[in-house]
This record gives sequence, structure tokens and C-alpha cells, in this order.
Amino acid sequence: AEVVLAGAKLALQDAELALQRRSILAPIAGTVGILPISAGNYVTNQSAIATLDDRSSILVDFLVPERFAAAVKVGAQLTATPIANPSNAYSGTVSAIDNHIDEKSRTLLVKAKIANPADSLRAGMSFGITMKFPGQIYPAVSPLAILWGSDGAYVWQIEDGKARRVPVRIIQRNTETVLIDAEIDNGDMVVTEGTQSVSEGGAVRLAGEEQRAADAAAGT
Repeated sequence: AEVVLAGAKLALQDAELALQRRSILAPIAGTVGILPISAGNYVTNQSAIATLDDRSSILVDFLVPERFAAAVKVGAQLTATPIANPSNAYSGTVSAIDNHIDEKSRTLLVKAKIANPADSLRAGMSFGITMKFPGQIYPAVSPLAILWGSDGAYVWQIEDGKARRVPVRIIQRNTETVLIDAEIDNGDMVVTEGTQSVSEGGAVRLAGEEQRAADAAAGT
């Protein structure tokens, strides 16, 4: 009886070992898709039996024009908008950047990581990617300061109480300001009222200057 029991234990150990060898454990936690195999199918070590996705975050590949290549940094913030649902936007970061520009498309391959806490995104989805890069800084002036002459747009800059004509190139018109490219520094004053009466080198009086002088005299 002892011999029979020992033999049974060995057979059980062999069966458990065989079962362990045939058990497949996922290396990560995730969601399994539709299985491409059924019970009774012959499989080998190279057979694909399941697809496992960790959907806590989604990796997205996108292309950046070469003119922005130097501005893209790992960790940079971006916004991903699903093509299938453009009303939703997801925040993400740049996780990897390729080391060369594609010669044919003149673009740089970038990989982004998009957080997916609500499990609403799926691998393989298409996204529109938005990134913001700092642009060149331009002076902003009132639209009333912009005048036009035969040689283009200009403004009257005030230097030492006198007017100086400064050519400008309009970069962008906004609701209350106009961005210009001109030889004007931050804090410089330009004429916004009575511009048609101003001439090169002519004296300029600041609005309210006389009243301020009178108030100062009365205060003394």
C-alpha cells in the first residue's frame, strides 16, 4: 500500500509540474483581447495566444515638422484629441524623441504618453496632437497708432517730447492691440490721438499733461 501511495504522489507531482509548464502568466496587469485560438488548437512557443494591453496610459506616435525639432523636449506638455470624439481632450507628455529627421517627410518622430484613468481610450486610436511653443516676442500697440503711407505702415514714436516716424511690419491684429515688428522697445511711447497733426521732429504734448502740471503747481 505504501508503494502504491508513493507512486500516486509521484504521479501527482508530475501532473502538477506538467500543469505549471502549460500555464501562461501575464508579465503585467492589463486587459486581454479576443483570443485567436480555441480549445484543442495546436500551439508552440512561437504561437500568439492573446493580446494584453495595459490601458492605464496610451502611447501615441506623432510627427513634428523639422522647424520645431529643437523646441520639443521630453516631458513637454501636450493635448491629445481623439479623432473619433473631438469634443474630449486629454493631457499628456512627450515620453521619447527620435534622434534624426526623416529625409522624405522632413519630420521628427515623437512619442507621447496619454493618461487614461477612465479607461476611455484604446490602443490604435487616432489623435490630433496640440503642442504650444514659445514664439518671438513683438511690441503691442493700439490700433489707433498704426498709420499708412506710400511706403507702408508706420507709427509716431515719442522721443524726448518729439515725434519720430518708425516703419512697422504688422505681425498680428488682435481685438485691442496690434503686434508689430519695429525698432521699438518695451515701454516706448507712441502717438494714438491727433496722429494726423504730427510731423517728423515735431513737439508732442501728452494727453492730460497740462492738467497734471496745474495740479502739481496747486499742490505746492
